[in-house]
Amino acid sequence: MLSLYDSSTPPSQWISIFSREEGLETAYTHNMTATLIASKNGTEIIHHRLARIGTMGITPAADWNELESFYLLTGSLRVTYGNETSILYPGDKLVAAPVHEHVCIVAIEDSEFLYVSSAPVFQTYRESIDGFHELAVQIALKDGYTASHCERIRRYSLMIGCELNLNATDLLSLSCGALFHDIGKIRIPDEILMKPGKLTPEEFDIIKQHTIFGRDIMNSPENPFLNIGSKVAEQHHERYDGSGYPYGLKRDEIYLPAAIVAVVDSYDAMVSNRPYQTARKKADAVREIVSLSGKLYDPRVVDAFLKVVDTFVDED
Repeated sequence: MLSLYDSSTPPSQWISIFSREEGLETAYTHNMTATLIASKNGTEIIHHRLARIGTMGITPAADWNELESFYLLTGSLRVTYGNETSILYPGDKLVAAPVHEHVCIVAIEDSEFLYVSSAPVFQTYRESIDGFHELAVQIALKDGYTASHCERIRRYSLMIGCELNLNATDLLSLSCGALFHDIGKIRIPDEILMKPGKLTPEEFDIIKQHTIFGRDIMNSPENPFLNIGSKVAEQHHERYDGSGYPYGLKRDEIYLPAAIVAVVDSYDAMVSNRPYQTARKKADAVREIVSLSGKLYDPRVVDAFLKVVDTFVDED
């Protein structure tokens, strides 16, 4: 009979047994917990927990030629690669050797899976997560409502993006851009951003610059993990009839993920308590969004919004 202790080497030096919550290292986002459970000769095994509507992206790299594999343990995942989408259920596997195009993974429900890579990736996770956290703190300190607001915008936007069957690149752009759509506000002076009264035309012109600031921050070499969402930050205040800013784009000139955030951002503003307004009833907000379809908002987005808005109550 084989025993774990039939060796002259002390067991603690060649075998590790972890409880459910343990591992070598753990990294956290709002929606994901990634725990490194094994690492040897470059190969890593990472256990993931992804909350409902949580997102994970895989990005191809020119110098990357490694094996990546997912094994779903619990829950269900919507996996979009290029223009194709598949649903994974427990026991299903995804294998790429290597990844050739963007892959967007969205949790349909709370899910757990194992991710195996033939080259180290965990430290890249940690660096990206630390960068996300630092920027999220900056936004929250600048504008008290924004942290929860931005996470709602991300979830709601992803639900609409999936309804519209966006490709993987656009879904990843949408997820990142929606979460950080207001990041440019960290460069707006507090006396303007937090002004309790009506803004002057000159002050409003400064507020409008947050879209350009957001694009620049997300495109900065210091934030490579945000680059994919910069176009959403730049265009989320454009309007279907050309009345938006910063460029006055209209109709199909507006990036569709940004048009999605435009609808969701407006809806969330209407149903949230703000210093300058009391939250409106959900039905009233929906009616206003519908009344502005084809005017301020892309009709395709409004139609998809109507198909999923009843589930938003579960996301508050």
